[in-house]
Amino acid sequence: MLRSEIKSALSVTGENRANPMADFAIVAETADYAVVDKPPFLLVHPTKPNGARTLWDELRNLFAFELANGGQVSIVNRLDRETSGLVLVAKTAAAARRFGLLMQRQQIAKEYLALVWGWPDWDSHLLDAPLARQGAHGLSAIHLKQTIHPAGAAARTEFRVERRFQRETSAGREFCLVRVIPLTGRTHQIRVHLASLGHALVGDKIYGPNEQWYLRFIETGWTSELEQALLLPRHALHASRMVIDGIGAWGSPLPPDLAGWVPAESGHAKAGPSGGTRFRASSVRETTPPAG
Repeated sequence: MLRSEIKSALSVTGENRANPMADFAIVAETADYAVVDKPPFLLVHPTKPNGARTLWDELRNLFAFELANGGQVSIVNRLDRETSGLVLVAKTAAAARRFGLLMQRQQIAKEYLALVWGWPDWDSHLLDAPLARQGAHGLSAIHLKQTIHPAGAAARTEFRVERRFQRETSAGREFCLVRVIPLTGRTHQIRVHLASLGHALVGDKIYGPNEQWYLRFIETGWTSELEQALLLPRHALHASRMVIDGIGAWGSPLPPDLAGWVPAESGHAKAGPSGGTRFRASSVRETTPPAG
């Protein structure tokens, strides 16, 4: 059965930090799993006992019948609160085990779309740079902040330029849409690797122009000063495609807050430097055989 419910997702922040109400959608569903399109600003898992709405809570409500009949809700790939896009959810213990093993073996392929500052001088780039928590190797005002360090865990990311464009803003005019393929799954991997290349995500409070903006945000919430510096109230990263061999492939287009940043372009595909045609994410709703 393919479920088509749309569920409301509220901001988890206070009044001066609030973001417009957003929805999540079930993109595909079987008896064993569901693929969800998560909006930005919705937490995936509970982090504090403050009653903030989370995707996990919403899915437990949505799948109440399955839970009452021995099912479960296990989120396989976790996205940051501000990141939007595809999330894989196991609905049975057997599916959770299977997908967990596939994740460990890096057999769940994922692609992201990112809006970044500046125009890269490359069309494609593979970065191999280990990551560690910055505070473990030096001073850091932000506990979770990651950094490139030789003693860190292996981290590899592939980048492909989709489109360079100009937009007049208070913080620059050259921007780029980049397709990102993480080959490992480290905390903040895409954000740190992009920043290290000099092309941080637009709106990134931690790895963008100045980490002090993040500390300011924690104190004051979103302000006009932050908007002038960061341009977007969230980092511009979207999980746009997921592929599991033998099971399925799903896509999600850029959400309105990011799509509105990119000038209109005719057609639905873009030729890359090699002359081939790149996949451009689009909504996919499908049913597939049970994962078993």
